[in-house]
Amino acid sequence: MEKYEQLLISLRRVIRAIDIHSRQLNKQSGLTGPQLMVMQTISQLDQPLAKDIAKEVALSPATVATIIDRLEARQLIVRTRSQSDKRKWHLSLSDSGVAILSAAPRPLQEHFIKRYQNLEEWEQSQLLSAVERIASMMDAQELDAAPVLLVGHIQPEE
Repeated sequence: MEKYEQLLISLRRVIRAIDIHSRQLNKQSGLTGPQLMVMQTISQLDQPLAKDIAKEVALSPATVATIIDRLEARQLIVRTRSQSDKRKWHLSLSDSGVAILSAAPRPLQEHFIKRYQNLEEWEQSQLLSAVERIASMMDAQELDAAPVLLVGHIQPEE
């Protein structure tokens, strides 16, 4: 077997592992990965604005706005108008949002991060460099992506 074939098989395994975890997340909680990530961020920050969440999760404001709209439609989050600036809306979890978030499975990246951090510094750098190179070879370095191992709706470029 050629090395490039072994590489493609390994990449496919990574994609499948992420996809399987994302399907389990959706089945157990009814949430997509990005929705879970936004809800976790809302719960961690004190009544954030949408722009705060976008910055925190490293997704575009347009992507986060779409996620927030969907979560609000499902009554999992609540928008509250700012007292100091009526143009701004603060976000918080509803009671049902808190319940769903507390029952949601742990993100796949937590296990990955632990293992990654146990590597020697040079191994971490080597692995990072190799994966960044792969992203570049796939013309994916500019895609909107957050630091989580989840498959979810990808907002098309405008």
